Amino acid sequence: MEIIHVVLGKANPARMNGVNKVVNELATQQVMAGEEVSLWGIAQNTEHDYPQRPYKTKLFQAYKSLFKLDPALVAALDEYKDKAIFHIHGGFIPTFYKLGKELYKRKIPFVFTPHGSYNVIALEKSKWRKKLYIELYEKKLLKYAYRIHCLGKSEMDGLQQLYKNDKAVLIPYGFENAALKKEMVLPKDFVIGFCGRIDIYTKGLDVLLKAFALFVKQHPHAELWVIGDSNERTDLQDMAEDLGILRHITFFGSKFGEEKNNLLQQMQLFAHPSRNEGLPTAVLEAASFGIPCVVTEATNVGDFIRKYNCGEVISQPSETELYEAILKIYKNITKNGMEQLSSNAQRMVTEGFNWKTILQHFNKLYRRA
Repeated sequence: MEIIHVVLGKANPARMNGVNKVVNELATQQVMAGEEVSLWGIAQNTEHDYPQRPYKTKLFQAYKSLFKLDPALVAALDEYKDKAIFHIHGGFIPTFYKLGKELYKRKIPFVFTPHGSYNVIALEKSKWRKKLYIELYEKKLLKYAYRIHCLGKSEMDGLQQLYKNDKAVLIPYGFENAALKKEMVLPKDFVIGFCGRIDIYTKGLDVLLKAFALFVKQHPHAELWVIGDSNERTDLQDMAEDLGILRHITFFGSKFGEEKNNLLQQMQLFAHPSRNEGLPTAVLEAASFGIPCVVTEATNVGDFIRKYNCGEVISQPSETELYEAILKIYKNITKNGMEQLSSNAQRMVTEGFNWKTILQHFNKLYRRA
């Protein structure tokens, strides 16, 4: 049985898009476990211009009309009846509604992962337009799917609100960090970090800046490092200037590979006060380097943070809650050092997000389909 992942784009892990990263990692891990895996990308640019990967990749043309499928893709489906399980990644994508319909018509089973699109807060954004789309298309896609794979509790809750069903399964993605080679070299100042796409509202970066402004008044030696980029970067810098904290913040832009890893390893605290997530790999990456984390419940990592005692969890993106959580970890590190928190964070990743265990859950799901 072949496993075929379908994404918009090419699942290029060098992009800041979290779906690209997790699908690439899932497919790679499945190949390493001996599975036959392909990735089908639906992209405007069908040139194979991504880093080398261990799984096969087929690229199909994306169109301006989002409800149109590449005829070559439709023709390819007929080759895989009774030979493959498809896994579609991404919610509220008209192309995937059409693909799901074609798969269902051919009785080819597929698993569907919305990647955070159904979190309660995400559903509030463009609420009425989404409500209409859900009734016309998304519910049909969910009906066509064999199973709906959610990454966290917040998405399970949101899914039941829009489509009551018994198809939902909760499986987090695994994570392992091949870059763990050297000891952390900590700077003299207290560094709070964020890494990811600069999406001010979704990632709660407005809240992070306001909480940091409260913290830096008491601890003027503190720094905030922001790794990532987007067209909202200037707005975030303007916000920092209005709060009077711009000189305490370093905006690094997008960083990858060893350069990014070196920056992460110099942080004492990683903050991710997101309003909406599937499962943020940036948090797992930071934790794998032994960095304690502050997250919101919406990240779906909160239960793991609590279980392994490697940071703080805030109920919502609140500047007061975030400030108090940062202050609590700062006092802990000042009094007890980083060793225990770092050990707990790394244990959370190796135990709670172990790929071997998680692949067993996926294989069980696929083979039932």
